[in-house]
Amino acid sequence: MGFATPLERWRIRSGRWTAGDNLHCYALLGPPQGSRETSNGRYRNQPQRAAVGILALAVCLAAPPFLRADKISLDEKVEIERGLDAEFATLKVALPKSKKPLVIHSDGTHDAKEWERAMQEGGPASRLGDEVQITRVIIESNRIVLEINGGTRSGHWYDHVQIGMGGNTSPVSTNQNGQPINGSHVALVFPGSVPSLKAAEIRRMLSPVFDFEKHSAAEQYIDKLPEPVKKAIKEQRAIPGMDKDQVLLALGKPRSKSRESTPAGDEVEDWIYGDPPGKMTFVKFTEGKVVKIAESYANIGGTTAPPLPPPR
Repeated sequence: MGFATPLERWRIRSGRWTAGDNLHCYALLGPPQGSRETSNGRYRNQPQRAAVGILALAVCLAAPPFLRADKISLDEKVEIERGLDAEFATLKVALPKSKKPLVIHSDGTHDAKEWERAMQEGGPASRLGDEVQITRVIIESNRIVLEINGGTRSGHWYDHVQIGMGGNTSPVSTNQNGQPINGSHVALVFPGSVPSLKAAEIRRMLSPVFDFEKHSAAEQYIDKLPEPVKKAIKEQRAIPGMDKDQVLLALGKPRSKSRESTPAGDEVEDWIYGDPPGKMTFVKFTEGKVVKIAESYANIGGTTAPPLPPPR
């Protein structure tokens, strides 16, 4: 009898499921056309049955990998935000200035006519060959929105300042071609929910529009750091002497911060990572530099960590 015997008693729609049937296809498609039920309650397979099974298998195998992948996890969201935020790229096409995100599909295509209409309405944010920067990453249900060059916000006060002599002036804030810096928004859109993926895969999806071949801003910055600091960032840990930017590269954003001043007037700041009862990391800064790192596993073993700051 074996494992298949109880399964034969299952009813799906108007028919019965047998050990030789494909459960998924049967549940979706129902009994195949051309089949009939025998006296013992089983369906007699007809030639169409094999065709239905082959067709269903072909559809499943032909589906793109991201359609079959699980939804994106919290760790992957953090990796994407850290991997793309502040990233530089060179434009392969002109980028219109648009408050409404310009759509790039996950297969790398975009509607050129729609982008042209946005260009006519808002003008260019950046031109072909310009270097742009991703200044914000927002992960939504079925898309990843990238803010480019600060988006369409007002920006810094000096973006509107012009200098010059003899009646000739030019903006203080310009790109490498001497053009004023303007921002925009781009949305990488998926056919379903945002799948499980990494920042490197997103760069490949955006490659028809953005060239990321140059080292990112973070990579250029890290390459110039002392070897102990580079090693600590690669191992995702903090060490004494790091500044706040270096700790952010190594550990990401802290769960909470607290700040106080000592009687001597020194500014002391504590960054707290993790949640009890798991591992917690406490990083203490004095005048912007790390002076102490402590770890605790809910005060069970490990080092003694300072208490959490009182709720505000």
